[in-house]
Amino acid sequence: MNKRHALLFGEIKSAVDSDMDSDDVIRFVCQMLFDGVPHFDWVGVYRCVPEREALVLGPYSGEETEHEEIPYGSGVCGRVARSGQKLVVADVSTEENYIACSLQVRSEAVVPVKRAGQTIAVLDVDSFTPDGFSREDVELLEGVAEEIVPFI
Repeated sequence: MNKRHALLFGEIKSAVDSDMDSDDVIRFVCQMLFDGVPHFDWVGVYRCVPEREALVLGPYSGEETEHEEIPYGSGVCGRVARSGQKLVVADVSTEENYIACSLQVRSEAVVPVKRAGQTIAVLDVDSFTPDGFSREDVELLEGVAEEIVPFI
């Protein structure tokens, strides 16, 4: 993790240890990522709802989205929910099963949020930059995903 990401992660960890309501923590974390990394153009959390086999939109930062529910297996988020594996798409135009939240999005990174080995949510980040995610970006997102588990 680079120095800027490490500082941001430290700030996020401090916030996560606070007495805020769960949704407020998630909203704050999304805003910190959105504000702290210039090429993170949309940051949100989708919670898993197993009985509906779908993800439901939780707190986010960025432009409004009409995608409030995503079936497991659909789009990048739905695939991560089903597989439990992170997915970084360098060029979303090459994805057959892509759900576009904005025509400006060029790349996407989705990291599972897991409790006891089960995916309970996904942390979704869109970028208007082609191939917008470095290894350090993904490491930051994985660390944040671990920190927000108690608030899902």
